[in-house]
Amino acid sequence: MSENKETSSEKEEIENGVHSFSNTKNWVKPSEAVLIEQLEWFKDQKLGFMMHWGPYSQLGLVESWALSDHDAEWSREDVDWELDAEVFKKQYFELNKSFNPIRFQPDEWAELAKEGGFKYFLFTTKHHDGFCMWDTKTTEYKITDPSSPFHTHKYADIVKHAFDAFRAKGLPIAAYFSKADWHTETYWKPGMERGTQTSRGPSYDPLQYPELWEEFVQFTHNQMMELLTDYGRVEVLWLDAGWVSERNKQDIRLGELVEKAREKQPWLLSADRLIGGPYENIITPEQAVPKNPMDVPWESCITMGSAFSFRYEDDYKSTRQLIHLLIEVIAKGGNLALNVAAQPDGRLPRTAISRMKEMGAWLKVHGEAVYGTRMCAPYFNDNIGFTCKDETTFCFYMYDNDDSVVNEQIFIPYTNDTIITTIDLIGEANNLSFMRTTEGITITIPASAVTDIAPLAHVFRFN
Repeated sequence: MSENKETSSEKEEIENGVHSFSNTKNWVKPSEAVLIEQLEWFKDQKLGFMMHWGPYSQLGLVESWALSDHDAEWSREDVDWELDAEVFKKQYFELNKSFNPIRFQPDEWAELAKEGGFKYFLFTTKHHDGFCMWDTKTTEYKITDPSSPFHTHKYADIVKHAFDAFRAKGLPIAAYFSKADWHTETYWKPGMERGTQTSRGPSYDPLQYPELWEEFVQFTHNQMMELLTDYGRVEVLWLDAGWVSERNKQDIRLGELVEKAREKQPWLLSADRLIGGPYENIITPEQAVPKNPMDVPWESCITMGSAFSFRYEDDYKSTRQLIHLLIEVIAKGGNLALNVAAQPDGRLPRTAISRMKEMGAWLKVHGEAVYGTRMCAPYFNDNIGFTCKDETTFCFYMYDNDDSVVNEQIFIPYTNDTIITTIDLIGEANNLSFMRTTEGITITIPASAVTDIAPLAHVFRFN
């Protein structure tokens, strides 16, 4: 079957560039002790700093997707200067010639992420457009090529300097990598049956052109192995473009690659999105939080603003929204990979910096209820979430807005059989007065916590 048209499985998996997520039934627990231990480490982290960044940031346009004619209806909404699709695609691919982020600040990024309470860094080394943010030997379409004005800068190898800066601040690395590559001719080869019409898949049927497909497989393996051997310790290989899979006749033999990489980095987790099986160690909901708790390793990737890519005058979620989002995610057993897109010049937007600092201030006080915890019943309901650690249960009582009424007595519908000896209000007071019934617990908070402006949340420690 030709790949000119999107397969039915692709339609199910992706809508308007947003991936759904795998069924937990398809998750396979690793047998290797080192990977089981690494997954427990991952579940401890709770908050990751994700970044989509590349030449497309100059346009304030969605990353990569506008290159696909099949996705033009939604992805080219902001393309208001060029109607000819072929001219637009040429313009997009030539953005590398003007991408010059001379204010790239890897050390400041890392310091802000640490201050913000983030625990790891998930960076887009290459999106579907094929532009490489590292000094690859496989293509000239990269940040360090002479065609890029940034190639003479001291931080020209962006991946290297970003990874090094975050590791120096104690934040481990997850490497985003797109399995699709819409720039290389071994994937989107001109003159094939699709003509000039582009879609997510290759421009040819890999089963009809096995030698051409094998060239692409080797190209992809070489790129990933560069990242996993020449750029230091990587905790997670985070793989996008779920349509590149064996079920869509696009088998890149990922297992072969991951096992080879694990000879050097045996702890390496693989997040092969939407695929299931032994190489999707982490399930990755996108721009969504699962309705119910999931008792497998998972991570929601959600944007701080309106999109993964940089937007001029973007609409950012409030700090209250972000903290509530984090609470819901961890109460349901997951991590939050919060995406912040850098500006074209290499700085982080001022609003994003403000949000990060405010989140960090809150987490500095309440972090014990977040990091290293696990989900526990009754999990999450409306404005209340729970986590636990050893013999301690934490309860988050969230307030919708500044004007929410803060009462001296707070009712928590907690009916577990656990014996509770004392209840503390983290950051305020210990050994609060409380009364327990079959319906739950009524807690009396100190007068100092009954404020005119509602806090983001009251966080209780059940001992």
